[in-house]
Amino acid sequence: MAAGSSTTADDEFVQLAGPYRSELLAHCYRMLGSVHDAEDLLQETLLRAWRSYGNFEGRSSIRTWLYRIATNACLRALENRSRRPLPSGLGEPTENPDGPVPVPHLDVPWLQPFPDALAGGADDPASVVAGRASMRLALIAALQYLPPRQRAVLILRDVLGWHAAETAELLGVSTAAANSVLQRARTQIARLEPAEEDIAEPADPKLKELLTGYAAAFETANVGRLVELLRADAVLEMPPMAMWFAGRDRVIRFLQRRVLVRPGEFALTPVRANGQPAFAAYMRGPAGQLEAHAIQVLTVTGGGIGRIVSFNDGGLFRAFGLPDSPPIGRQADSPLARLRND
Repeated sequence: MAAGSSTTADDEFVQLAGPYRSELLAHCYRMLGSVHDAEDLLQETLLRAWRSYGNFEGRSSIRTWLYRIATNACLRALENRSRRPLPSGLGEPTENPDGPVPVPHLDVPWLQPFPDALAGGADDPASVVAGRASMRLALIAALQYLPPRQRAVLILRDVLGWHAAETAELLGVSTAAANSVLQRARTQIARLEPAEEDIAEPADPKLKELLTGYAAAFETANVGRLVELLRADAVLEMPPMAMWFAGRDRVIRFLQRRVLVRPGEFALTPVRANGQPAFAAYMRGPAGQLEAHAIQVLTVTGGGIGRIVSFNDGGLFRAFGLPDSPPIGRQADSPLARLRND
């Protein structure tokens, strides 16, 4: 459809495509591992769809048609891009938490968190749970190791529930070939994705208590409380720094020596990312003001906090709808009060 088409056709396209914006954005994120790249590809998808809407014959649903455009756009974008890793995907954990802190690797295209608020909602509780599972940080990190076409097939088949024939048509291959790609992708993802047993869901009555304790411990530099909250096999990652720590003792040692040096250096605001509990961490800067510092995504199980991925990039706050500094007076609120009002 040309740019000069009637307003009626434009309005019709917006009405039909609008309800799928959120899920298309999540789809692009699963493919790309970056919320910023996903937003760019969503805009490209909608622009391509708008331009070709006049040729849409309705042989498939509008949703399927949009996903085809989005998937092909992502595959083209991935042709010249390297995968987005987490520090744990680049090497072994750092042994000495007292050693020098390396320079951040700003040249690495790190994996980014995805705000739950951008993924939209669903009426069916089962669909909500399934949607959260398909956005788990561990799964998104594992997907980055798959070749783009394997990644696309796995997402289309196992996340979106497409039939083999639909997937084959999108890729321009036979159904047998598409099934072969899917089998290789499933084998690879089973090897790469770490087991996450007994993941705490938002309705878990103990979850808010644990998160309140974590925020309070971080804000008051109460390392002893953190020891109680972390699992013995807890992991800490902090992109863009390549170093990472495995084991509660090393994690606590690093936090005690390098991060939680005094109370009041941090203020945490609860958010949700990748279907998991998370915090936006404001850190006190050189001028004494709290500034956007990191989005901390937590993996919480019945045994406590198993992983903290602290994305130390204040630029991510905008995607979460958060200001670069907390509102005046907000930093005086207790973590418990903020969680109750979330």
